[in-house]
Amino acid sequence: MLSSPVRRAPCDRIGFALARRRPRAFAIDREAADGELAPSMLKAGIVGLPNVGKSTLFNALTRSRKAEAANYPFCTINPNVGVVTVPDDRLEVLRKITKTHVAIPAAIEFVDIAGLVAGASKGEGLGNQFLGTIREVDAIVHVVRCFVDPDVIHPMGSVGPVRDIEVVATELILSDLEAVLKRIDKTQKKAKSGDKEAVAEIALLERLAPHLDANRPANILSVNDEEAKLLRLFQLLSAKPVIYACNVAEGDLATAEQNPFVQVVAEFVRAHHDAAYVPIGARIEAELIDLAPDEAKAYLKDLGVEDSGVSSLIRATYGLLGLLTFFTSNENEVRAWTIRNGWKAPQAAGVIHTDFERGFIKAEVVSYADLARLGSLAAAREAGKYRLEGREYAMRDGDVAHFRFSTA
Repeated sequence: MLSSPVRRAPCDRIGFALARRRPRAFAIDREAADGELAPSMLKAGIVGLPNVGKSTLFNALTRSRKAEAANYPFCTINPNVGVVTVPDDRLEVLRKITKTHVAIPAAIEFVDIAGLVAGASKGEGLGNQFLGTIREVDAIVHVVRCFVDPDVIHPMGSVGPVRDIEVVATELILSDLEAVLKRIDKTQKKAKSGDKEAVAEIALLERLAPHLDANRPANILSVNDEEAKLLRLFQLLSAKPVIYACNVAEGDLATAEQNPFVQVVAEFVRAHHDAAYVPIGARIEAELIDLAPDEAKAYLKDLGVEDSGVSSLIRATYGLLGLLTFFTSNENEVRAWTIRNGWKAPQAAGVIHTDFERGFIKAEVVSYADLARLGSLAAAREAGKYRLEGREYAMRDGDVAHFRFSTA
């Protein structure tokens, strides 16, 4: 849809044909600006105590039955992995403007991780496996049981959302404390020799140790930009961003915010600034897997809700990971691309193809809001909403972009 108005040699236009020959949908295999290697697809790990609805939620998210959901602890042993598309109504609007039949959404990888029990940091239950798997994810979706059902065993004997949250959080913190103390021992000698990097590392580690020892997660430690980079290198479990999925009973979904269990989770989240919560009905959504979209929507409407909370959870997880979406659009397809918030135009171009970043010249950009309001690229140009941006342009969520790049 977006075409370059100038010719430049040697220079390719956006190169959609090249991108189609060697697609890189959702792949980010390049070095980020801060020196971190961005993974090919960002991962969110689903965690929680046994029998809180983790596997049921995973099945609902992935629209599959890959994960066994049973009424006994540790029915999940090996992690289940599924790719989940990010709901985005903007794609359909852009598809109609472009008059194409293909719309490709952004995606996140969800990992269903074995249930955790007290003592996991010392190897209790499947603790070692749990902690090893969670170390590999970018964010945590912590499923919290917010329903009473005598037929579903609770490993702690009763429903207590904050207590359950603290069991999991404590095990992550204890594991981190052990890792930090080991790292201090390993780094002290280099720091004493005057190694600047080791000195900076020790300074942060010696702040972290008492912070963790007071049972506070690493993600609420106040750090500056340089310390934040170091903290990411430590790969601490409690440094990962968290969203709490409050799993409620079918009858409570329409009034979830009045559920006393959800209310105590909400109060807990307000006291922990690097967290969020979303009420969900995992069992309901899992039951909708085999229904056609219209039937599923009608079923939810009968329950008094528009959504079981799963779509909201997907979007919230996407935001929690610090991601945003930009779009490319032409006569063949409209596609949503995932990048980290703050990435510049050349980095965004590199997500489509590394050649686009290496030879970046300019980005032709129009915001989704302007394009949707005006109805066409021609109208956006006429209204002065279509612009050229250079290497320092920070991409914004909803940008519709066309990249000029040189092959020389």
